[in-house]
Amino acid sequence: MSAEAKTLQIDIPEYMQAVGRRARAAARVIARAGTGKKDTALTAIAAAIEAGAGELKVENEKDLASGRQHGLDAALLDRLELTDERIAAMAEGLREIALLPDPVGSISNMNYRPSGIQVGRMRVPLGVIGIIYESRPNVTADAAGLCLKSGNAAILRGGSEAIHSNQAIARYIHRGLAAAGLPDDVVQVIETTDRAAVGELVRMPRYVDVIVPRGGKGLIARISEESRVPVIKHLHGVCHTYIDDMADIDKAIKVAVNAKTQRYGTCNTMETLLVNKQIAKRVLPQLAADYQAAGVELRGCEATLKILPGITAATEADWGEEYLAPILAIRIVDDMDAAMDHIARYGSSHTDVIITESLTRANRFLHEVDSSSVMVNASSRFADGFEYGLGAEIGISTDKLHARGPVGLEGLTTLKYIVIGDGHIRT
Repeated sequence: MSAEAKTLQIDIPEYMQAVGRRARAAARVIARAGTGKKDTALTAIAAAIEAGAGELKVENEKDLASGRQHGLDAALLDRLELTDERIAAMAEGLREIALLPDPVGSISNMNYRPSGIQVGRMRVPLGVIGIIYESRPNVTADAAGLCLKSGNAAILRGGSEAIHSNQAIARYIHRGLAAAGLPDDVVQVIETTDRAAVGELVRMPRYVDVIVPRGGKGLIARISEESRVPVIKHLHGVCHTYIDDMADIDKAIKVAVNAKTQRYGTCNTMETLLVNKQIAKRVLPQLAADYQAAGVELRGCEATLKILPGITAATEADWGEEYLAPILAIRIVDDMDAAMDHIARYGSSHTDVIITESLTRANRFLHEVDSSSVMVNASSRFADGFEYGLGAEIGISTDKLHARGPVGLEGLTTLKYIVIGDGHIRT
């Protein structure tokens, strides 16, 4: 049955309720599964993806052909395409997750209380995680692997443009689960392209414990507004690099160029460069030359325009913009306090960087900038689960409760108190 026909025939609320019920039952099974069983499933899924690479590319071509027919631009088609290298990377990513330490069941902070009982905390799965994402079909494998290793059941709803690719990956996931003796319902990939399925998924607190949206600002805003289930999210990444007057010039240029040009369409790419007025004339001409050589459009404040007269004047809107493109806003500031004020006003609490040789200023910046990742003398492009040693990530959270920053295995678990006694009673 085609995806279009399936959409027409499915009763969406009934279908999603059934998915939720199965996920809740499967969550109990995967929560008690041992590390060995979970790792067996992960490696079996990786092998199934590799063995099915030819079939997967055929299904992916169906999505690509539909995308071209519907006018998807080159960037979206690139994100949608599964090359041999990307398929191999999916499999390798699953194997890397299998090698990571299992957080489930770890016990910490066990202490005796005056009453004689022992009190500590145990790390446990969240339960059922709903993940809503766009375009990139590799997210299906990444998300399934992270949820599986962290002991959670997953409900995955990919973009309609990747329906054939996602369903093919789902078949390989189920083969891997079967090889480990785990039920298919541990990972369910929604089979309909009807957008109403998303609306139902985010309003099922009885069956779903957490929603993770991965996509554009519009999608995440909609999910945040409509969801009756807690959401792990970040709306956008307005990341800053501040070059202090005590910065090493060569180091500052190297980091600031990388933060913008290493990759343009990611949430941890620098969008605004802040430069201390004492160092601006020394650092900006060389930076401008490097940026312009890379094809980056520069937009500057009035003070910046005096040093770089050929660039575009920045508007108020530029300071809060996530370009996801070769465009950079530049502002000259009086000092570090002015830089931190700018970040507090216009930033998105994602990733912010200071370039300085002053330990005192670095420590102040680390303590006072309220972002999920704060860096000293390093490119914002490092704000990534793999680079942090977390393995693959489910996304990045700019919220303050539960998970913050790149969300890996530990971010997909929570803690519960455990108490050990020996017939103890409270008097």
